Amino acid sequence: MPNYDIAHVNEQGIDLIIVPLESRFGLLSESEQVSEMFALQQHAQDASLRGTVIPVWESGGRMAVRAPDRWHPFFESINLAWVAANINRNLY
Repeated sequence: MPNYDIAHVNEQGIDLIIVPLESRFGLLSESEQVSEMFALQQHAQDASLRGTVIPVWESGGRMAVRAPDRWHPFFESINLAWVAANINRNLY
């Protein structure tokens, strides 16, 4: 069973479950990405974690993210080092 280190944070009153993934996530088709995100969201709910799963990964030396448009300014203000520094839970 996969084990993910996650950053479970509250930003502007919204709970976010930021999940750093391997770079290969960016190579998946949109439907495969959505499927993985759905599975991660289910695992988070099963673990009683509140919030929206937001996958992040390294792409071309930068952080890539799959998040709703309204969250892009926040994710543009952080990087993978910030995510790593805010890891505070595990998701199984």
